[in-house]
Amino acid sequence: MPRVCEVCGKKTEVGYKYARRGLAKYKGGVGKKVTGRTKRRFLPNLQRVRGVANGVKRRVRLCSRCIKSGKLVKPVRRVYQTPPKEEGK
Repeated sequence: MPRVCEVCGKKTEVGYKYARRGLAKYKGGVGKKVTGRTKRRFLPNLQRVRGVANGVKRRVRLCSRCIKSGKLVKPVRRVYQTPPKEEGK
């Protein structure tokens, strides 16, 4: 199952982690130098939540931004009715 938000399509991005050495110029050095570059992945903050999609209640994978912005329609909860209390007892 891919790591993709079902509403906005946000997915895994790739980037780099840089290893640097040296002292910054504003601290009196000659500047920071890049000594290595390692590939890394930025994963979206996906959550599995219950929602209504195409009129069907099911679990959907959404990013936290879509959940916060209200793009998810929550299923209607069942309302339980309690029996009326009998008076005189």
